[in-house]
Order: sequence, then C-alpha cells, then structure tokens
Amino acid sequence: MRRPVIPLVLLASLPATAADHPRLEYALGVLAESRGDAERAAAHFESARLADPLAAPLVARAVARMLEAGDRAAAIRLHRELAVARPDDLDVQLAHADFLTGQGRGDALASKLAVETLDAALARHPGNPEIIRRLASLDRSRAAAWIETLATDDPPSVLLFASLSRSLHEPDDAQALAEIDRRFLAALQAQPGHAVLAREASEHFRNTKRPDEAIEVLKRHSAAAPWSLDLRVRLGILDFAAKRDGEGEKELLDVLAIHPRKALAHQALAKFYRLRGDSTRAAEHAGELLKIRGGSPAEFLKLADEHLAADRPREARLLLEKAVFDHPGHTGLRMRLAIASHRDPETRARASRLFREAEAAAPDGKITDPAFLSTSAEVLIASGQGGAAEERLRAAIRLYPPGAKKETAAALRRLAELWETENRNAEAARALRQRADSLDPR
Repeated sequence: MRRPVIPLVLLASLPATAADHPRLEYALGVLAESRGDAERAAAHFESARLADPLAAPLVARAVARMLEAGDRAAAIRLHRELAVARPDDLDVQLAHADFLTGQGRGDALASKLAVETLDAALARHPGNPEIIRRLASLDRSRAAAWIETLATDDPPSVLLFASLSRSLHEPDDAQALAEIDRRFLAALQAQPGHAVLAREASEHFRNTKRPDEAIEVLKRHSAAAPWSLDLRVRLGILDFAAKRDGEGEKELLDVLAIHPRKALAHQALAKFYRLRGDSTRAAEHAGELLKIRGGSPAEFLKLADEHLAADRPREARLLLEKAVFDHPGHTGLRMRLAIASHRDPETRARASRLFREAEAAAPDGKITDPAFLSTSAEVLIASGQGGAAEERLRAAIRLYPPGAKKETAAALRRLAELWETENRNAEAARALRQRADSLDPR
C-alpha cells in the first residue's frame, strides 16, 4: 500500500507560528526523525517543550538529548523542574526518583534528592507500594516502619510486605512469619482470583514446609478462577507431592480437557504414570509433550521404539511425523517413520515411498539398521521383489546384536518362509528354522 504522503507534506509546509502549537511541533519532530534528520527533529521537539514545559514525554526527550551531549547537570535540573511543577502527579514523582537513582549511583547528593522526592510523594500517597519499594531500597533503616503502613487487602502491597519482611527478619522469626501468613490470607479472602497473589502465597506456605496450606490456597483460587489453568496445573503437581494422587490426577486431566496443549500437565502426568508402572498412559503423555515442546532425535526415537515394542504403531507414526518435521535431516527418524508407517494399517499402502526416501537419505546409501532392513524386506516381498528382499534379510540377520535373539529369529524364519514359498533351498530353509528355534523357541 502507498503511504499517505499528502498530510505529511502539508505538515512540513506549516509556517513558523507552529511553535505556538506543541502538538504540531511534536508531529513535525516525529516526521523529521523518521526522515533521519536528527537536528531538525531535536529543534522541533525543543520548540514543543518550550510551548508545553510540563509535558513529561517532551521533558524526557530533552533530558535524553542533554545526557547524550554530556550535560548531566542540566538534565538533572530540567527533570527536577518538572517534578517540582507537578507534585501531585505520582508517575512524574516516581520517574524523577528513578532518574536520580539511575544517574546518581555513587552520588550521595542524588540519592538524598531521590529519598526526599519519595518522602514527599509518600506523604501525599500513604502506603503506596511503589513508593515504599523504592524507599526501602534507598534507606533500609526505615523499611520496617514503612512496610507496616502497607494495605493488607491489596495484592501488590501484600506481595511487597512479604518480600521486604523476609529480607528484614530471620527465616525462623515466628512473629514475622505469622504476620506474612495473616496478610496473605487476608488478601486472598478479599481477592481469591488474583493469580500472582495466589501463586506467591502458595509458594510461601510450600517453602515454609506447610504443603497442606499451599494446596488449600490454590484450591480456593481455582474455585474462584477456574480459567487459571497454570495454577491448576501447579495444584495438581502439589497434590502429587503430598501423595494425593487421585486429586492430582483428576486436576491435571481436567486441565487437559480444557486445554489439551498444556505441556507441564502432560509432563507431570507422564512422570506420575511412569512411577505407577502404567507405561501406556505414560507414553501417551510423553508423546504429547514432545509434540508440543519438541525434543531431540534421541528422545523421539526412544519413545517411538517404546510404542512399537508395545504394538502401538499408529502412536509411533504420529510421533515420528512430528519428529521428522522438526529434524528433517535425521536419517534414523526417517527410517523409524517408514517402519511405523508400514506397521500402521492406515498408512501401510504408502510406506514404500518412505522406505525409498530414507534409503536415499542414508550416508553413502549404507543401511545398518537391522529393523529397517527387515521391515523393508516385507515391502519388497509384497511388491514381488524376492531377490532384493532376501538381501535385506541376510543383512539384517548379520546386523542384529547378540542380545536381539527374538528379532534375529523372526528374520531367520522370514527368510526360510521366502525360500519355501519360492520352492528353493529347502534344506537351508529347515536349517534356518532350527537356528531360529534355538534362539527363540516357540
């Protein structure tokens, strides 16, 4: 689309009297800045500030220019003039205190001015957590008195009280701990649906070795805000930690019914089912976790092999399709995808293409995966290529490790069956079956 240049041209042609209109001067400054004319932009911004000296954004630009020019004293003076002129504007007072603190690191006078600014602001806004947070960082000696003035039903105030109280008292100070408890519970009573407050309160109780209270906080929050899924996941995890397995499992499954892609819920359930020996459900959630977060080729292969070993080829295929998408250059993943696709009735008809693609991607065309060779032999047999299938089966038999007796026996019997079907090598076929029976008796 073409840019609307006509209004900008009209702005650029305005007479010098535009200085009487700070908004026009500011617009001209933005225009000049967009064109890379920093000098003209600065002139327009300064004209706008002179026309409206109490506009905080214009003062901020002027201060930045002064600092860039190395005139720190002038920058501080201009910032202070704005703060003095707007004593009731809390945003301006906080910005001025932050400016003094940032510019005056190591400068006692700048720190003193920042404290004075904040003291004056606190007199106008008693108990304001943003003012007290800044003051406590500058003057720790008065922090204990300041935090007592913080509201008990305002989440930011309670969060600040808990943070500063911990820094002011020893961890085993029972009185200080009780006061943090009281304020958290009072604030939660007033605003049970406040997510940040609920999480911090729960962590407070968990960190002080009171898991039941930590769980109860999150239960109340979940009842008030059932859409707060992250904290409901946290609740399920705390239930598991407290050996409330049934409650934790239900909570996490309820979350996944609402939002099936909550990765942490899948992770927690995968671990839970694994510990209970339920490998099927553990693999299900581990697979969903990999699909959501991704993972290394080794992680995908490990879980895919678990699915294949448990005769779940469809689950393996779906997982490996995601793996190949994430790691298109990994030959091992392509080989496992071909195997899973052949074993899955839904995709068996198109698996031969995947075998060819995997073979083409193999380094130097050399295949050393016996499972891939055995399965690709089945594809070749189905297409009437018995000779090529025999080569694959022979190679697979050589490549299976000594511990893979069942797999080796299966490849031996398949080769014997191929010979018998083709009415050749009858004695050799019987020998293969005898060898297979010795490895894996039926």
